[in-house]
Amino acid sequence: MSTKADNTIALPAVIDLDSLDGIRDGLLDAIETGPVTIAASAVERVSTNALFMLISAAETARRNHFEFAIEQPSAAMTSAIERLGLGAQFSEMMRG
Repeated sequence: MSTKADNTIALPAVIDLDSLDGIRDGLLDAIETGPVTIAASAVERVSTNALFMLISAAETARRNHFEFAIEQPSAAMTSAIERLGLGAQFSEMMRG
């Protein structure tokens, strides 16, 4: 796999404890190899743990000198971020 690969991870409609392991595994692989794009338009419900996991992944990508972007976050995801007071943490990674 090329270190310049653009890794896109599509988030499922429901991001809960049952889906976190699979998402985490994909993120771990992606943030080690290149820029990461998170496709978040389908998200209908997102757990607090999932949002913290995305913040952590973004920080790891930054340390690896790779871009980390969340594209077209759904209204449900944006609402959850704002409700939890995490807007500042997500502001740099949101696209569209």
